[in-house]
Amino acid sequence: MPSTRDIRRRIKSVRNTAQITKAMQMVAAAKMRRAQQAALAGRPYAALMNEVLAEASSRMTGFSHPFLQSRPVRRRAVILVGSDRGLCGALNSNLMREAAKFDKATTTFITAGRKASQFIARTKRSLAAEFTYKDTPLFAEARAISKFAQDLFLKREVDAVDVLFTNFITTLDLRPQSVPFLPVEKLRTVTAGVHAHAGAKDLPGGTHIPFFFEPDEETVLGAMLPHSLNFHIYQILLEAKASEQSARMVAMKNATDNAMQLIKDLTLEYNKLRQSNITKELLEIASAQMAVG
Repeated sequence: MPSTRDIRRRIKSVRNTAQITKAMQMVAAAKMRRAQQAALAGRPYAALMNEVLAEASSRMTGFSHPFLQSRPVRRRAVILVGSDRGLCGALNSNLMREAAKFDKATTTFITAGRKASQFIARTKRSLAAEFTYKDTPLFAEARAISKFAQDLFLKREVDAVDVLFTNFITTLDLRPQSVPFLPVEKLRTVTAGVHAHAGAKDLPGGTHIPFFFEPDEETVLGAMLPHSLNFHIYQILLEAKASEQSARMVAMKNATDNAMQLIKDLTLEYNKLRQSNITKELLEIASAQMAVG
């Protein structure tokens, strides 16, 4: 049975841990707000760019581009977007569980984030390249990842490219999601977390505003398609970072709550033991007095 000194030491240890997790919770909450704002701010631009591309493609017949050419998939590349650090609950384990579903023999991985690279090394899967990205992802980082994947596809080293990441829905709803990246079989108007309608804009009252392209639709589509792929990866990095910070904030909050509950339980146990010791001492004093009397 533990002594009162042992319980006091454990209470002190748990209280110190609670202070650390509380501080980490506050830091993660601040980063989470910035990451969520960045992810939400990028969605309208991505949606509008997809609308323009979808409208341009709908007006053209016979448009050909290397990124639109599909072929039988003998080898696939997967851009795996994980986090650099842990302490974010089941975020990475859920993501890696989805990554393990890809055929090991025919899949090569492009990793973003240290945890993704560690998973590939631990499971001895094929690694084409590994990248890092900051707490505030930069477009240059996304462009490097996208360019590497595009080169693999254009050189026919792979026949398809997918992106596996954790999509940010809400703070408590973070979903591992795999989306196709190359080839672009058809220009969709759906980006990570965004649903938009293709075509021209409609103003209130039903006023229809058509799109006009200069110099022509083919030139605009050919120039914007690579940029849209780069921005697609950038938006995915923003979504993944928002998911990571949200998961870390929730994990640290749960850890702090559990630590405080454990302190309450230990304090109750300490008081019971202390009261028991006092009662025992009183009984011994009373017994001694009766023996003397």
